[in-house]
This record gives sequence, C-alpha cells and structure tokens, in this order.
Amino acid sequence: MKPTHLLYLLALIKLILPFFLQDPLWGPHRDEFLYLAEARHMAWGYMEAPPLLSVFAWLTNLLGGAMWAIKIWPSLAGALTYILVGRLVLHLGGRWFALVLAWMPFVTGAWLRMHFLFQPNFLDIFCWTAMAYGLIRFQQTGKPMHLYIAGVSFGLGMLSKYTMAFYATGLMAGLLLVWDRKVLTNRHFYCAIGLGFLLFLPNLLWQARHGFPVVYHMKALEDGQLQYLSPWTFLKDQLLYNVATLFTWVTGLVWVARTKQYRFIAWAFFVTIALLMMAHGKSYYSQGAYPILFAFGAPRLEAWANKWWKIGMLAFSLFIGIRVVPLLLPFKAPAPLAEYYAHHPLARKVGALRWEDLQDHSLPQDFADMLSWEEMTQKVARAYASLDSTEKAHTLLFCDNYGEAGAVNYYGPKYHLPQAYSDNASFLYWMPRDFDRFEVLLLVTDDKQEMQHSFIKEFKAVRLVDSISNPHAREDGSLIILLKGPSDAFRKAFRDKIDRSQLKTTAQGAVQTLKPNALEEGGAMH
Repeated sequence: MKPTHLLYLLALIKLILPFFLQDPLWGPHRDEFLYLAEARHMAWGYMEAPPLLSVFAWLTNLLGGAMWAIKIWPSLAGALTYILVGRLVLHLGGRWFALVLAWMPFVTGAWLRMHFLFQPNFLDIFCWTAMAYGLIRFQQTGKPMHLYIAGVSFGLGMLSKYTMAFYATGLMAGLLLVWDRKVLTNRHFYCAIGLGFLLFLPNLLWQARHGFPVVYHMKALEDGQLQYLSPWTFLKDQLLYNVATLFTWVTGLVWVARTKQYRFIAWAFFVTIALLMMAHGKSYYSQGAYPILFAFGAPRLEAWANKWWKIGMLAFSLFIGIRVVPLLLPFKAPAPLAEYYAHHPLARKVGALRWEDLQDHSLPQDFADMLSWEEMTQKVARAYASLDSTEKAHTLLFCDNYGEAGAVNYYGPKYHLPQAYSDNASFLYWMPRDFDRFEVLLLVTDDKQEMQHSFIKEFKAVRLVDSISNPHAREDGSLIILLKGPSDAFRKAFRDKIDRSQLKTTAQGAVQTLKPNALEEGGAMH
C-alpha cells in the first residue's frame, strides 16, 4: 500500500470509528441542542460562540437533525485534521509507521470525544492545525499560497472559537522571537493576516452592535468555572489528554525546539500554554497546539527507533487507549456504564466523574448532559395537551436553561408543542416582543425548590405537573409547572428580568453591579 493510500484509509477509520463506539441509547448533548437552535436564527454571532458552527448546524437541520447528521461534522473535522497531520508527516520524510504513530492520538486520547461532540472544539483544533500547517509548508516551499492558507485558517478559526487568538498570538510571538525574516519580511504574510481579519470582521461588527457579549460570556465563565482551575491542574491535564502518545508529541516538541527552521512552533506552543494558564483557561483549550507536534514527532521516532521499540510504542498506545475509551465515549447504556465506573476506579482517579460543582457523580458530566431530554419533552407535551384551545393560544412555554429550551424545540414538533423560550444563552435574543402577554406559563425549571419561591403566589392557579426522574441525568429533579393567571406585578417583574438580562449580556452591563431583580435569587419574588 502506498503511504498516501494508508493516510486516507486511516482518515476514513477515524471518521467512522466513534459511530461504532457510542451506544445508540444516548441522545444529543445539551450544547448540541443550543447550536442546532442557533441555526434557526442565523446571525454573524451569538452570545456564547462565533457563527461558523451554526452553518454546520444549519446543514444538520436541513438533513433532518438525526444523530448521525449531528455527529458527522466533528467526526469529519477529526478526519481532515489527521489528513493535514499525515500530509505533513509525508513532507517531513515519514512513511507507514510514522503515519500510524501520528494517527494514534486521534483514536486513543481526548480527541476521540472532542471529535464526536458537536461543539466548537472540533473546528478550533482543525483551524489551529491548518494555520500552523500553512506556515510550515511556506517554510518548506516558499510558496505564498501557504501563507494564505494560514491567514484563512486564522479568520475561520476566529469565526469558530475565540481561543484561536491564543494560538495566533503564540505563532506570531514565535516568529518574532526567532526573527524569521522569510515570513516577517514577506508582504504576502501581512496580506494573509489582513484576509483573516476580513473574514472575522462581520463577527467583530456583530459584537460591537450587541455591546460585546463576549465580555459577559467570559466573565460568566470566570465566575462560574474558570476561577476554580489551577495552573497545576491545567499542566496535569496536558499530560493526561494525550498520555497514550506522550512520547510522540514530546519528541516533536524537542525536535522543533532544536531545529532553527521550525523553532517558532516550539515557541508558539510554550507561549500559548503560558497565556492559557494566566487566563485560567480550561485544559482542553490547548489541544489544537498538539497535532502539529505529533506530525513532527512521528517521522523522528520512525527514523530513530528499531523494530522492537516501534512495536512497544504502538502496544503502549493501544493499551492506554483501550483503557481510556470508556471514559471518552458512552460505550454502554447509562445504568450499565454507571455500574462499570463503580467497579473501575480509573474514572474517579483521573477526575472523569467530577462535574462543574466539583463533586463526583455516577457518570461524566458530558454523558449526563445527553440524558432524559425526550422524556422531558414528552412530559411537557402532556401538560400542554391538558389545556383547552383558548389557553393554548395564550401560553408561554418557558425554560430555565438553554439545554431544556433547545431539547423541547428539537423534539417539540414530534409532540405538537409550540416554540419554547428562555432567557439563558442566545435564547435571550429570541424572546418574542409580547412575551409578557401570556395567561398561562408552562415552566420547565432545574430549580428543585421552585414551588417554594414567592412568585408562585402571583398566579391564580399553580400545578406541579411532573418532574424528571433519572439519577444519571444532569436534569434529574427538574420540574414541569403549569401556572395560570399571572398578576400584573409578576408581568412587570418578568419583563424587567428579561430587560436586565439583556443589559447584563453587554460589556457595559457585565461590569455593573445591579440589584437583584424580583424574580432572581435575592429578589422579593424569588
């Protein structure tokens, strides 16, 4: 087999492998519902992410929204990322073994999950890799076309996830630190940067028009999640995410650091890691910096290692990979998988069962976010069906979080439900103008104490319809409440809550200290 044929065969295996590893009982992830919802409101930006992912979500909706249509895009991006890595391996003199060695991280490490969840991470990793690939190929060939590949990758990366700015800064710092005249004195380099900014400009203008909600989003992340992350945990996770192929990327990093032509890649890696640590970035934010290191490390190990070392490296990667696959993809149904984790302490030891609340649970948080969504929608539909036609015409279906709203809208047409709304995430932008004119509020909430709050007394009739009962789901205990006849005081408080939420999502509002709304925690009606 020719090396190029092996390259594309391995890419094909990478594409289809996750579909055989995940148990079919699992549904879409909470975040996937949000991105599918964004595709129904196409724009140049959203509160939590740039717009490129919504293009693929739009295609998924066009294809019917089935699970395969959701998962095909991250899987395809993983295959394409490997193709870039494999082509660079061949350009660096690698052959069959190097191609296989560079492929191992894609099927034995954290990328197995990142390339199966429909989240911005798969685009981020691809664009980081493509940007570095373009600069490296320019070093090898001197063709300006590769600089434009890097520039377009930068622009598309900024339209995918703003963490692209960290690696772009790292690469620029690397070029400056080694003073790479071949790149820095080439006018096409600056034209390529300009092209990248031109691609990103519509999203930048959208941010400006909406008061820079990215500031609010980052502040919310900092207050809710990032403040608990330590530099030590970040560094530890860098080893854990790719432990099965540690020798390959470390070899690649050492080799580029010692090779003048490619030393800027080593500097880019160290600067990017340092920036992310200072910003309290999540551990997986850095993963786009690794594929290029595997591309450099694999040919070196192929040239240096004898037959037994090669067998040992592949055996080690497969051994670790087989052990961590159950932590990366839900390969069993929920209850058997929870039992598996109870009898295999590795998941708990490496923190795979720890959620954002810093507590261990029966399943990883990503898996718990894939459960009970259709059950929730069915129970909402039963509550809605209990209303007469007049009540249905004046009902607001409102959900506390974007996962609930996204799931109800995803499954809702099947159960003849109206549009669900929320003031969480980008759903806040899509609230109808007359949202406070309802006579019936059908509420889905993850607050288990909702029935004890004072606002309940502002309705003429209140009925707890049902709740979600699944100990493995993150939505376990969420309530479905039917409220009729709101008071004028509630209507006013509800409108004020939405108005204040919209203000808080701007940069101006994010830095203000606002008194709690009557319906928020600490408010008179909460």
